[in-house]
Order: sequence, then C-alpha cells, then structure tokens
Amino acid sequence: MNATPQSPSRLAWLDQAIGVLRSLVIYRRPGRQQGLKRMYAPFIQPGDLVFDIGAHVGDRTRAFADLGARVVALEPQPQLIPWLRRAVRGRTGVSIRREVAGPRPGSAQLQVSRRHPTVSSASRPWVQSLRTRNRSFQHVRWDEEITVPMVTLDQLIEEYGSPAFCKIDVEGLEAEVLRGLTHPVPALSFEFVAGALDVTRDCIEQLDALGAYGYNLIAGERRRYQFAEWQSGAAILAWLEDHGERMGSGDLYARRLPALPARGERQG
Repeated sequence: MNATPQSPSRLAWLDQAIGVLRSLVIYRRPGRQQGLKRMYAPFIQPGDLVFDIGAHVGDRTRAFADLGARVVALEPQPQLIPWLRRAVRGRTGVSIRREVAGPRPGSAQLQVSRRHPTVSSASRPWVQSLRTRNRSFQHVRWDEEITVPMVTLDQLIEEYGSPAFCKIDVEGLEAEVLRGLTHPVPALSFEFVAGALDVTRDCIEQLDALGAYGYNLIAGERRRYQFAEWQSGAAILAWLEDHGERMGSGDLYARRLPALPARGERQG
C-alpha cells in the first residue's frame, strides 16, 4: 500500500512543533537559569527596568524577572507566546508584547522559519544573504511570512521609562532596532553573526554616536567574556574581522563609560 501523503497544513504544524521543541531543549536545559542570572546580575538591580527585544521562549526574560527587574518582553512569533508566558508564570512586573522593535512605528514582514524559529527575522536582506555568507545557515528554510506590529525603543521608553539593560536578539534587525533609539542607555547586548558583521559595525557606530561605550563579547551560548578588559568599538570590530568566522555567532555587550571630567576639572 502507498502511504497517504500528509497535507501541507499538517506538515507545517509538524515543522512548527519540531522548531518549538528544539528551542525548548536548547533554552530550557537544566542549570541554564543560574548561569544567566550570574551573567546579568552586574547590570540589573531589583526594581530596574529591562527590555527583552526578541524574547523567544523566555529564558532570559525569566532570568531578568528573577533578578527582581520589571521586564518588557517583545516577541512577534505567535507560536512562541504561550511558552514565553509559561516561562514567567507567577512572576509579577513582566509585560509581554507581540511586536518587533524597529526604526519607526508601523508594521514589518516577519520571515518565519518554522523548524528554526530562533532565526526568524524581519530583515529580508539578512535572510536572503546569510545562506551564502554563513555555512551554518545553509540548511535553514524561511517558509512563512507574517505581518507584525513594529514599535521603537523610544516609544517603549516613553511608555515605561529608560531601561537599565536592553537585550536585542532579532536576527539581522539589530541596527534597525537601534535606529529607533535616541537616548543612551546604561547597558545593552545585541547578537552578532559571522557573515553579517556590517550589521555589527552599524550597531557600534550608532551607539558611539549616542555616548561613550565599552564593549565585550561572548561566543555562542557561553557565559564567559572574551576579554578581561572592556574594549573600544574599533578594537572589537577588528577582532571580529579576524576571528568572527570561526566563532560563528554570539552576543556583543556594551556598557556606557563614565563621563570624563572637563579640562581643568579636578578628579575626586
């Protein structure tokens, strides 16, 4: 007997279920929360406000909340929202919004990978170019497009206040997110991906235009900074150009440097 072919809708449901399960295995593994809280504790004090832009299944949203922060979490993928809500169940002060952040208010077209929801992106050029520029993305298919609301970081600041920390993980849209920010924030992180360092360079240039920042980076899902001392944006970019290919991806952290005393002013 010939097997009955599965309907497109059933195959789409199966792909989506596999994708969500993959994310849960990666981001909900035992011991991960303790490591995340140790990593973010230097940036966050109880009562602080944190923006989680690209919250996914909520592993970092949960860590922020458990550190005592008020959290605004943006996640545009509808299939992930129930898991994000479960991650922070019973925790107060968490606002979940099904939106993307970007350079202006409005809407965006989200390119969804059902089997790899971590790389769903509102940046079509990033999606189109990354398969040829990063070999680890060659097997990924973006097989659905949905319209999602877009807000700016400035809008979120106007509504909630200025965050102590802002995590940005939006698969190629990081520089566009920062275009919607005109206020320097104390600390933030954004993802970098080998083959797309032009986005990283754009992010650093925008942050340096807002204020003086020091930078460090963490490879992949590790919990250890690459450098013992925080670096300038130029130094970080030079290092990534030499070593970023073998690293693949990771997160770049920026913290605002204290203002230098004016010329002639005595330091305490």
